[in-house]
Amino acid sequence: MSDHPVPDVTVVVGAYEAMPYLVRCLESVESQTLGADRIELVAVDDGSTDGTGEYLEEFAARSKIPTRVVHQPNSGGPSGPRNVGLGLARGRYVFFLDADDYFGDEALERMVAMADRAGTDVVLGRMAGVGRGVPRSMFTRTLEHAEVHTSRVIYALSAQKLFRRSLLSRLDLRFDETLATGEDALFTMEAYLCGNGVSVVADYDCYYLVGREDGKHATRRGDYATRFEAIHALMRLIARLEPPGRKRDLLMVRPFTVGLLQQFGPGLLRQPEADRRRKMELAAPMTEAYWTEGVAAQMKVGERLVLTCVAMGRLDLLQEMLEFTARGTAPEVVHLGRAARPHLAHPHFQDRRTGIPDSVYAVTVPDWSGDRRVLPPKPRPPFARRAVNGIRRRVRRLHGKVRSGKRKAERGT
Repeated sequence: MSDHPVPDVTVVVGAYEAMPYLVRCLESVESQTLGADRIELVAVDDGSTDGTGEYLEEFAARSKIPTRVVHQPNSGGPSGPRNVGLGLARGRYVFFLDADDYFGDEALERMVAMADRAGTDVVLGRMAGVGRGVPRSMFTRTLEHAEVHTSRVIYALSAQKLFRRSLLSRLDLRFDETLATGEDALFTMEAYLCGNGVSVVADYDCYYLVGREDGKHATRRGDYATRFEAIHALMRLIARLEPPGRKRDLLMVRPFTVGLLQQFGPGLLRQPEADRRRKMELAAPMTEAYWTEGVAAQMKVGERLVLTCVAMGRLDLLQEMLEFTARGTAPEVVHLGRAARPHLAHPHFQDRRTGIPDSVYAVTVPDWSGDRRVLPPKPRPPFARRAVNGIRRRVRRLHGKVRSGKRKAERGT
């Protein structure tokens, strides 16, 4: 491979027991419109016994795409093979392709063109699901520069993206091999926050996520303790890279909702009492360090109440909130204060004995009461703008009186 010119993209494929999915995966690399002379493939066989390693060697021998195959003992997860592949990559960009997934034919050409045009270090290509669901909210439109803190890209933290290799080298960025799950979220979030921007290709299905019939998905590895560890690691990373304030709060919403909140859903009610209490213990260091009013204000009332109960260590209140949700009861909408701000009357609303303030029940983002949409009040404009608007209203009223007086005078004559 060293005899070939520097490619545009190194495709890294970590493969473990990947047959027969690997066949379609590699075919999609060969069919790229970017061209074989602009791609290299680094494939790492992670101790497979199903013919994966043999098929990789066969592919390398016949393919026009320069291919390097590495065989190693099983590492126990995707991080090791990805790190090995990254260490051998020579391309201007790197793409981590899972061995059971595949590309759309124009994927690499479109993503490389986007990165070159926008000068960004990470490109998200629209995903399509094959026998499984996929994230969609971040692919509503193509963007040369997505705002990381306020856009939906933080809800797409898997490794299947185009990364500029110079960024990964500068950061010495690698996947954390000590984590049993969630390692790609740390890798991607650091690239988002330390790179030269993020782009989104939303007008073409670049990547096909495949639901394996044998159920052997890497995302299903580990027990709940390992998931808490991964959530906490992501929170620590965000805190290290982003100082306290609104931007950090916006980022922290991600591990609190797509992470901690998932561990305290209605399914908790069916779990043993010991597991419920253990989860509360595991969550305590996270809520103590990172649960703020700014984070809470970005959530719907039901989500905020669950995490408030977790932060308070009140398993009894949490269980009541979850039972209320499980029943599908629509909370009453109650308007409070001079501004008549809407509140959703979930259990213990205005019950001072619980220690939960009314503000936790306040609607701060678009929410629901059953089928009824409940919107937060529009923010008041700054004082200076309010003053100008007041003057304009008074001027309009004065002009109206003047016109009315003229009309009366004309009728009198």
